[in-house]
Amino acid sequence: MARMHTKKHGKSKSRKPVVEIGTIPSTATVTKEQIEELITGYAKQGMSPALIGERMKREHNVPYIRQYLGIRLSEFLKQKGLEGSMPSDILDLMKTAVKMRIHLGKNNKDTYNTIRLRRIESKIWRLAKYYMREGVLPQSWRYDPETAALLIKGKQ
Repeated sequence: MARMHTKKHGKSKSRKPVVEIGTIPSTATVTKEQIEELITGYAKQGMSPALIGERMKREHNVPYIRQYLGIRLSEFLKQKGLEGSMPSDILDLMKTAVKMRIHLGKNNKDTYNTIRLRRIESKIWRLAKYYMREGVLPQSWRYDPETAALLIKGKQ
């Protein structure tokens, strides 16, 4: 498949190892119940799903949460009612765009980052169209840099 903003075609891929979903490996040091408690604790602290997965991998030696729970992390958080009001991927892009706008306010001749900001905002708009089509975001939702800055400031 072609890359989004270049004319190159990617060839290499990373593939996860084949694992049995729902079966706990014999080398595991934590149980399914302990993992569920840890995940709910991290989610109540306000951590994003990506950070939860990273911390579970690094600190608790749980490489694939889906292998233990039998479902994806986002599905587990949705079942427990702990998912955020907005998807985490669009929030991460909005954080990056806000930081870049602050940088460009001080360095207005930085053409490389103005181009990068346009790319990031186009990804935000593309994701927003997808999430509106899927019903995750309301149809009236629009990306606005000022409200995004306020939203990101409120999350920190």
